[in-house]
Amino acid sequence: MIDSEKIKQLTREFIIALGDNPDREGVVETPKRVAKMCQEIFEGMNYTNHEIAQKFNKTFKCDADDLVIERNIPIFSFCEHHLALMYNMKVHIAYIPNGKVIGLSKLARIADMVGKRLQLQEKIGSDIADILEEILGVANVAVIIEGEHACMTMRGIRKPGVSTQTATLRGSFKTDTNLRKELYSLLNTNR
Repeated sequence: MIDSEKIKQLTREFIIALGDNPDREGVVETPKRVAKMCQEIFEGMNYTNHEIAQKFNKTFKCDADDLVIERNIPIFSFCEHHLALMYNMKVHIAYIPNGKVIGLSKLARIADMVGKRLQLQEKIGSDIADILEEILGVANVAVIIEGEHACMTMRGIRKPGVSTQTATLRGSFKTDTNLRKELYSLLNTNR
């Protein structure tokens, strides 16, 4: 669980380490605000993938076996290497139902919760796919993510506008070239 008191102490020390006065009017409440922010933006740290699957396991019986895609789910996350923001992220999720479908809002909630951890973009896709496989009982899941990383755009190499794309392909999405082409074609429609 997130330790708010420890975050407050460390934030105060961080302000000092930056050469500022932690008792200055503008920053005296900053440790408290940072601790509250961390509770919100790192909420996913409190849950395992299995617990997220249980939390958002809202499915409905459905005989359809057609491709389901939800695209352009906006999320953010923090790079576990630099604690830098990953932003302008869009998650695209696809699956082929096998007797049940998940509520569409649950796909966005799962993506959001998985992003609220110290993460790698590649791991976000894998985590979402693992959770959906558990909830839906299907192997045919794809998660495509695109996003910008502050560790690339505002520090280090400093290349604003660089976008990283990852694809987690499971089941038929990995083995069926025609299905994969259909998926990418539909994702690129009306963009």
